Amino acid sequence: MKSSKLKSALSFLLCILFFSTNVQAELSQDQLAAKNKGIELYNQFKAISATPQLKIAADAGDHEAQYYLGEAIRKNKKYMTPEALSAYEASALQGDIYSMIRLAGEKNDLCVAMGNCPKGRKEPGEWGKMAIDTAGVEAAKGNAEAMYLMFIVTGDDKWLEKSAEKGYAFAQYFLGVSYREGRGFFILPSSRAEVVERLMKASAEGGYPQGMLEYGAILAEKKDLQGFRFWNEKAAETGYATAIFGYGSDIGKESSEFGYTYDPVKSYALLHLLLELDGGGGMPDYVNYVLPNISDKMSPKQIEKAKMVSKEWKDSHPPLSFFPDKL
Repeated sequence: MKSSKLKSALSFLLCILFFSTNVQAELSQDQLAAKNKGIELYNQFKAISATPQLKIAADAGDHEAQYYLGEAIRKNKKYMTPEALSAYEASALQGDIYSMIRLAGEKNDLCVAMGNCPKGRKEPGEWGKMAIDTAGVEAAKGNAEAMYLMFIVTGDDKWLEKSAEKGYAFAQYFLGVSYREGRGFFILPSSRAEVVERLMKASAEGGYPQGMLEYGAILAEKKDLQGFRFWNEKAAETGYATAIFGYGSDIGKESSEFGYTYDPVKSYALLHLLLELDGGGGMPDYVNYVLPNISDKMSPKQIEKAKMVSKEWKDSHPPLSFFPDKL
């Protein structure tokens, strides 16, 4: 019993050492490019294509690539494979809290259910404790993302609120959605709406694209169409596929309810770009439903120009992404 506790403590101290000193693999330029491409493909719901790219950086010891490799394999196979498990474990032992949380939730693993896991392998409860301890250390330093992860592992709303107050844009968005759907107690409905608006504004200003769309929608309800247009275009400029589709569709209408200037060339360009998202999410189906209505009113010369504009946009903006939640 003492030996088991000692091993657990030593593993935790080793994990903290890695995390606090930010010790991680130094990637070559090619390995870093592979990692970035792998994450890009993963965020486009192209898990199969992402896997070999992520594996290059994961094999080089990059903890973030190892986490995303585990995610890509698990989502592609629809269950936790030994390969995914190994990737998460390698990442977690370098202090990656996201990987610890994934491993903590893996209670359906056969060896866990049978109680016959290989000697030395940590069980979900141990990973959960390590996640709390590691995130707790970082949260105590004022790390807003770690505060959000403390909320995930403990379920304590105070951590979500602290993370939002500290400026973590995703937590601000998440808390805003939660309040809008009934979480928390507010004496007046107007008070709830005011807090939701404040959180979405903060999330938008913090750079989170879904927060931008939500804040834009709030402004539209208040008849602030200029604000709506501003934040929808901002969200599109981040590469967020949903925002690009909405913005591209709106500027392709001769009469826009949101006051957009009719621009069929740019509309075609943005929608045409989204056809690259053929890995999942159904985006090509949406585009192919809308695009003919726009192209029917365009000349061949305009369409040719639109394809050039599409390439220019791709080269000058972040990669297309669905911005899936990391957990």
